[in-house]
Amino acid sequence: MKTFDAIIIGTGQAGPPLAGRLAAAGKTVAIIERHHVGGTCVNTGCMPTKALVASAYAAHLARRVEDYGLSFEGPLQVQMAKVMQRSHQVTLNARTNNENWLGGMENCTLIRGHARFEGPDSVRVGDELLQAPQIFINVGGRAVVPDLPGIEDIDYLTNSGIIMLDRVPRHLVIIGGSYIGLEFAQMYRRFGAEVTIVEQGDRLIRREDPDISHAIREILESEGITVRTGAECIRFRRHDEGVAVALECGEGDPEIIGSDVLLATGRRPNTDDLGLETAGVELDERGYIQVDDGLSTTVDGIWALGDCNGKGAFTHTAYNDFEIVAANLLDGENRKVSDRVLGYALYIDPPLGRVGMTEAQAKTAGHKVLVGTRPMSRVGRAVEKGETQGFMKIIADADSRQILGAALLGTGGDEAIHGVLDMMNAGATADQLRWAVPIHPTVSELWPTVIQAMEPV
Repeated sequence: MKTFDAIIIGTGQAGPPLAGRLAAAGKTVAIIERHHVGGTCVNTGCMPTKALVASAYAAHLARRVEDYGLSFEGPLQVQMAKVMQRSHQVTLNARTNNENWLGGMENCTLIRGHARFEGPDSVRVGDELLQAPQIFINVGGRAVVPDLPGIEDIDYLTNSGIIMLDRVPRHLVIIGGSYIGLEFAQMYRRFGAEVTIVEQGDRLIRREDPDISHAIREILESEGITVRTGAECIRFRRHDEGVAVALECGEGDPEIIGSDVLLATGRRPNTDDLGLETAGVELDERGYIQVDDGLSTTVDGIWALGDCNGKGAFTHTAYNDFEIVAANLLDGENRKVSDRVLGYALYIDPPLGRVGMTEAQAKTAGHKVLVGTRPMSRVGRAVEKGETQGFMKIIADADSRQILGAALLGTGGDEAIHGVLDMMNAGATADQLRWAVPIHPTVSELWPTVIQAMEPV
């Protein structure tokens, strides 16, 4: 048996920085990885997909050069193998940097292999048994493969497979109309594929307000993407041209033929093969590790960080999990997950930046709601760039004037939302943001104007 002060299972966004903090504090650390160092973000998530989004945006701009008074000869050629290689190189560089960092870290041992609990303070990796009084689980998640009729008879892609595709599909059928599906839909449409999105619900990204869902659908359809909502019974069969996807929808053909199918129907935690039951760690009905406000599990001395705890499904929330645990264990603080003001983005073009509650959530929570909006067609920066799709929206409590949430579907939305996010973290009111003096010409400069337009709804 090898003993350490701490064992970390998984090298996603929380594990390596936690190893760094613990090792710097003089603790001996074992960090275990069964596949690629860096987790979802580096290997199959943020970094490769956003590199692909960048290539797709470049293709989109190239097709619009005449809108900007420019021209070039000949049709645009998308060399998908090179596009993929560029994206993969971004992953390889980040992965290698993470490996070198962990490999050279004093007091830290990087162990390759599959970890399984053999008790509340012991983990087996192959022939090695490791023991530590503190164990941190950072195992992330993976794509859900839905149990749909015919799914076992066809070849399909998930997010981890499609990023390595070195060709443009003739017709990509995407099952799922939420964040992952929508990003790949626009991306591959811009690469030249015919794209159909199939969503069982009555609208795209149901967690957002209907006005956001509607505007996003308009953006995607304006680029030639077919959106099929209300798909009541999705089933598959092999076809000479690829895959036949049968639907029972209120309108449109009852069956569509695609060359490729992408499953984008959600994520599930990687918790089913860790032996957590042996350690006594409890899961919820979806397989997420149950944790308290400080990310402790139901077993003393074991914590869960990142996607596997169900407290956030983003790189930045996983990193914040690390910050909370490190601050509480090493800095004598009392940080809590419930103190977090959640923000996130959808990386279509234009992107959606979101923070806090939606309008529907605020009303459900019992707030008297004020809402201000402004179309991007009235934002100077958007007009100057020729990118006027979308709108800005802010939500506040009518009595306290506290900012409850905001959405920015428009050029720079993923960056400009931070002005509101930061004010919410500081506990500022809408009136305090209203009297900010932002820089012109930017998208952010419109927040005071949007606040002035707030009305009861």
